[in-house]
Amino acid sequence: MTAPTTYGLSSEARNLHWLLTNLVEEVPGIQSVAVVSSDGLLLLSSDPGHTELSRQARPAKGPRGSSADLATIVSGIGSLTVGAARLMDSGVVKHTMVAMDEGSLFVMSISDGSLLGVHGSAECDMSVVAYHMALFVGRAGHVLTPELRSELRKSLEAESTGGAR
Repeated sequence: MTAPTTYGLSSEARNLHWLLTNLVEEVPGIQSVAVVSSDGLLLLSSDPGHTELSRQARPAKGPRGSSADLATIVSGIGSLTVGAARLMDSGVVKHTMVAMDEGSLFVMSISDGSLLGVHGSAECDMSVVAYHMALFVGRAGHVLTPELRSELRKSLEAESTGGAR
């Protein structure tokens, strides 16, 4: 059965929702995930109401429990690291990891310029999270076309206003 949030979406959009849901469910310690476009707009989120996870009793975790907050953080870190790489003449940024006392933040580039951001618990295995993020990026990167990004964005906008697609 397809979740209400994926009803009416293209097969590519449903597949991305599935990949995101699978990432969160399969990797221990992941608290929230966001896919952000190159211009900083949220495309996909693990927050309840934004993926199939909304059907479960999983509490919203992450920066204030908000996908918009995580998207803002991911976009900002992505921008800072790209600027740093330019200043240091060091090429393209592949990933960024921030380890904190009570959690971790991972940001990984997707081939189209989008970013995958993951907020992990303090107990998460950073290498396992990074590995599964790389798998997600490898599977999602080639399908994130401008048309699909637009479809995902419109779907999120429709959800947030409570309107139908």
